[in-house]
Amino acid sequence: MEYNKAYFEKVFSTKRMERYFNLYPGDEKRAILHYQCNLELAEAFYTSLSVFEVTLRNALCRELETMTGRTDWYAVFPTTPGLARLNHYITQAIKQISGRHEIITPPKIVAELTLGFWVSLLNSEYERLLWKDLRRAFPFMPKKDRQRKKVSAPLNSFRTFRNRVFHNESICWNLKRVEEIHNEMITVMGWINKDVPDWLQLVDRFDAVCAHIREVMEWK
Repeated sequence: MEYNKAYFEKVFSTKRMERYFNLYPGDEKRAILHYQCNLELAEAFYTSLSVFEVTLRNALCRELETMTGRTDWYAVFPTTPGLARLNHYITQAIKQISGRHEIITPPKIVAELTLGFWVSLLNSEYERLLWKDLRRAFPFMPKKDRQRKKVSAPLNSFRTFRNRVFHNESICWNLKRVEEIHNEMITVMGWINKDVPDWLQLVDRFDAVCAHIREVMEWK
C-alpha cells in the first residue's frame, strides 16, 4: 500500500490535509511526515492534559464541598443569585448519566462535568461569589500572584488548546509555543499540588517526542 497524497486526502479529507501539502509543494513525503508528527505531538500531550484536568477538577470540587458543606454542592446553583447560569452544565451531566442508565451520584456528576465548567468557575462573572473560596484550590501559587485573573487566563488558554488536541486539529506548527503551553500547564498543576510536576515526569513523554519531531523535521 502506498501512503501518498491521494491516500491521505481520501482518509483524512482534502481540507484537513491541504495545510500540510500547501506548505511543502512537490514534497508529499515531507507533508505526510509533518502530519504524522502532529499526531505524535497530540498523543504526547494527552498525559499532561489528563493529569491537569483531573487535578484541577478534584481541587475545585473539594473547595466547593467545603464552601457549601455538602457533597452535592451543585444543588445550590439554581437558587443562588449569580450562579444559576452554571446549572446548565449540571443538567447536561445528569442527562448524560441518565442516558447510560446509571445511578446519579455526586461523584458521577463531578466526573461528567466538562473542563469548560471547571474553568468557567474562575471567570470574572463569578469572582465575587466564588473566588474567595476557590483560591484555596491553589495553595502553592505565590501569594503575590494569587489573583483570579492570573489563574483564569492560563486555564482558559489550556481549555482552548485541549479542545484543539481532542478534536484532532493542527498543533504542530509553532513547536516552541506548544512547549511553552506544556510548561505553563505544569506550573499551574504545581500551584494546586507541589508534588504533581515531579510525579508527572515519570510518565510524561512530551519532551522526548518534541526532541524527536525536531530531529525528523530538521527544525532547530
